[in-house]
Amino acid sequence: MLSPDLIAAIKDGLAAMSLWELVAVILALAYLILAMKEHISCWYAAFISTAIYLFLFWDVSLLMESALQVFYLVMAVYGWWQWRHHADKQQDLAIHCWPLKTHLRVFATVGVLTLVFGYGLAQNTEAALPYLDSFTTWGAVITTYMVTRKVLENWIYWIVIDATSVYLYLDRGLYLTALLFMIYLVLVIVGFYQWYAIYKREQQHEHVAS
Repeated sequence: MLSPDLIAAIKDGLAAMSLWELVAVILALAYLILAMKEHISCWYAAFISTAIYLFLFWDVSLLMESALQVFYLVMAVYGWWQWRHHADKQQDLAIHCWPLKTHLRVFATVGVLTLVFGYGLAQNTEAALPYLDSFTTWGAVITTYMVTRKVLENWIYWIVIDATSVYLYLDRGLYLTALLFMIYLVLVIVGFYQWYAIYKREQQHEHVAS
């Protein structure tokens, strides 16, 4: 249950929110829903939403989150190219899993980068929540790449990142964006099961064909 104070703060934040944040939220939701359906137009929504968030995060001193949006812009183009490239060749990029050792390397890498960049931000900038900011940023970097390559486990990664992001955005007064990530937490679970069903179906087809 949300406390009365938090509910009141969210209402105040919604009343004061900018039109730009509303547009960014709507497009971010569109991106996730379209990605769940493996629809290539998700990358158009991602690009525009990301461009808006780049400035919004900078304005509230989430420096790593703002820098992350630059990466998202590049990955939106890369993801569109990857999905279109395979579709044009009638060789759809198949949903697949990474081995455990790859995930362990990812965990170690994200952990080290979080500590290094968090410390650097804490010592040299006025960044808010530098370690959490760094964790969500570097976690999102690898997870976004996983989406472009249709790695099934990307949805599990997003659960952790989005849950952390909810706290981060509430702390900075981005209440509508925090609400968006609460919705994300539900949608990523749905997305996982949707992709998992497709993955199992494709595996069965490959088994029959072999």
